[in-house]
Amino acid sequence: MSTSLQPVYALAPGANLEAYVHSVNSIPLLSAEQERELAGRLYYAQDLEAARQMVLAHLRFVVHIARSYSGYGLAQADLIQEGNVGLMKAVKRFNPEMGVRLVSFAVHWIRAEIHEFILRNWRIVKVATTKAQRKLFFNLRSQKKRLAWLNNDEVNAVAQTLGVEAREVREMESRLTGQDMAFDPASDADDDSAFQSPAHYLEDNRYDPARQLEEADWSDSANASLHDALEGLDERSRDILQQRWLSEEKATLHELAAKYGVSAERIRQLEKNAMGKLKGRLLA
Repeated sequence: MSTSLQPVYALAPGANLEAYVHSVNSIPLLSAEQERELAGRLYYAQDLEAARQMVLAHLRFVVHIARSYSGYGLAQADLIQEGNVGLMKAVKRFNPEMGVRLVSFAVHWIRAEIHEFILRNWRIVKVATTKAQRKLFFNLRSQKKRLAWLNNDEVNAVAQTLGVEAREVREMESRLTGQDMAFDPASDADDDSAFQSPAHYLEDNRYDPARQLEEADWSDSANASLHDALEGLDERSRDILQQRWLSEEKATLHELAAKYGVSAERIRQLEKNAMGKLKGRLLA
């Protein structure tokens, strides 16, 4: 038994998608006996011709599955091609002793390859990385009954149905409604729209010489002001602030209380008063 038609053309959906679909739909389906015989030849004898015939006879199912993912804005031919990869992986792993038809076994592999392709190409930034996020990505839109944002009851219902947390539903809904944005403004953008591009407000100024000099001057000025303000305090108050705030190993209230022979509450009061005086000198 052999499956005729154009194997090379059928395996490569191109610009003429309609011709491809017509071609794969004209390939005869396999009976259960034919499929079992071909699967046995492949599984036990590594017969590649048997694998080719099994793949060709199931290409129409890939088209059917790929069409259910048409709402993601990706080329139908690309979805079909990825589904074909999944089909070929399923054929390679199919065991004729499992007691199921190849189409039932292959659905998982076809969908898995299409899912991976969509997640890689739907947005520049990945929207789903964890198992829960991937589940939400492919199920949330079908769970929504209207275009508006989900209310609390709907969020909880979706979370319960899909077995995820409500916060994960909210997060994925936000990701799905977002849009990719080019970093640089479009070449024909005018002054009124160019400022909205991320390149305008995400500029990296960390290594700008002018900004580095300004920050260094501010740091020197702040350190000098702090030093002068500390010098204006009495020796005990200055020591308490230094021990409590400016030392790498900060002293506790009880340690300072033991040092000065007073209660920990008194040290806390002295610290509070010294901080007030310090702030007053720095803001003056």
